[in-house]
Parts: sequence; C-alpha cells; structure tokens
Amino acid sequence: MTMTDRQARDLPLDAHMHTDLSPDSNVPIDAYAATALEHGIAEIAITDHVDFEPGAPAFAYSTFADRERVVRDAAERWGPQGVAIRFGVELTYDRSWEADIRAHLVGHAYDFTIGSVHDRVSSPYSPSRVAGWIAGRSLAEVVAPSFDEVTAAARSGLFDAIGHIDGVKRYVYPHIRPEAFEAAPDLYEPILRALVESGTALEVNTSGLRYTIGVTFPHPAIVTRFHELGGRALTIGSDAHRATHANWGLDDGYAIATTAGFTDLTFRRGPGTDRVSVSLPVPLAHSNPDGSGSRMVRS
Repeated sequence: MTMTDRQARDLPLDAHMHTDLSPDSNVPIDAYAATALEHGIAEIAITDHVDFEPGAPAFAYSTFADRERVVRDAAERWGPQGVAIRFGVELTYDRSWEADIRAHLVGHAYDFTIGSVHDRVSSPYSPSRVAGWIAGRSLAEVVAPSFDEVTAAARSGLFDAIGHIDGVKRYVYPHIRPEAFEAAPDLYEPILRALVESGTALEVNTSGLRYTIGVTFPHPAIVTRFHELGGRALTIGSDAHRATHANWGLDDGYAIATTAGFTDLTFRRGPGTDRVSVSLPVPLAHSNPDGSGSRMVRS
C-alpha cells in the first residue's frame, strides 16, 4: 500500500498539519489545501511548531506574524473553493518553560492550540541514549519523564488539545514495543483524568500509522477509556509533515473515535471564541474489531 492510498476522503476535519514554517516540514500551505479540496476534507488546521527551549528545532524558527499571514492569506484563497483553513499552533510543553508558553499565548491569538511533549535538547529518549535509559527500568519508570509532562500539560489549562499523548512510544521503539503500552493501561490514568478535569481535548493522532510501530497515539483502548471517564472533548489529526502525509490514516482515527462512543469532535475556530462541535461521520462498516479500517460517510 502506498502512502497516498491512505489519504482519507470526505471527512470534516484534519486538526494537525505542519507546513514549511516548521523546521521538520517542507510543505507549502497550498499543497495541503489542494489535497483537502481533492479529497473532500472540509477543514484543516495549520499547527506549525513553536518551541521555547533554546536550541530546540522550532525555537525562534518562524515568527508569529509570518505564520499568521501565510495561513490567513491561504484561508482567503481557499475558503471560497470549499476548504476552511484555521490558524493553529503546536506548542512544545515543558514545565520549565510554562511561564514562557503562558506569556506567548497571552500575547498571540491563535484559532486552535495543541500542547505536545517532544524530545528535549538533552533527553533520555535521544537515539544515542535510549537503550541505556531503558535497561533495568520498568515501563513506568521509562515513560515517567514524558507522561509526567503530558499530565502537567493537560492540567495547565493552556491548550485546546494535547497532542500525541504517548508519542514516547515512537522514541523507545523497538526496545519497547506498542504491545507493552497496551498491556499497561493504568499508566495512562493520570493523563486521562487530567484531561477530563481540565476539559482539554484528547487528540487521536494518526501519524503513528505511518511509522514502523503502526499504531495511533494513543491506541484505541485509551480513547475508549477516556470516554468512560467522562471525556467528551476529542480531536483528530494526521500530524502531516510531508505532502503525502496529508489526511493520512484519518479514516482510522475517525473509526476509533466512533467505536469509543464519540459522536462529535471538539474544535475552536477563532481566538477567544467558544469551542464548537464537529459531527463525526457515520461508520459504514468495520473491518477490524477496534474500528480501524472502517469506511466513513457524512451524516
């Protein structure tokens, strides 16, 4: 199966995409808009990276003014053609920089904000250190530096959504495989409860389906558990960094959401505006027990 075979069609929203104003993407915004138009994706959020740790890839990489101008101009071009484009951001969260993040958000207005935990400049998860870090540690000890920060990000109340809550799965693979995370659902409880209590949205991030690990962030059972705990704010994004990543695997993400009991996504379309509900399409069929592989149709 080629990458383009997994670009979803006829869905209402892709809430996580990176353009060439992120240091790890080479995609001009119009490429994403054209793909959305071709595939019937009604709305996309451009969420380029912003880092606050000096030396991190997106630290002062692009200016707020440039990012806003590019997105707003594209929204004017593509809106009349049927693609709504929102000005979002993915802010790297770390408690060490929470005051800087808060100040940034006070002074800069985004339509939609994602807070995510990424590798630090000096991290136990860096490729040269991760095997040594894992050796002799339990899974709980291995993931604690990441999961503790994700929990704090959820409790901060700074963001509309928390991105790829268990993205650490990618850093520790293949030393620890996804099945180990699936066998330890209790590790996720503090994160999920923090999301529920703060009203922050959980993101179903489909980028993991592009990687060797072959699973979403988080895996389906965690989305179901979030709903069981009372979580009702959910968003879905492809986390695209290349043109072929656009909307990739979104149909699986939508199927996971509906299987977990969700009927709507939660999104924000402007700074200072109320959050809106985006109705999930009706699943036509499930090809897998967890809902992945379903075809979707708009209701």
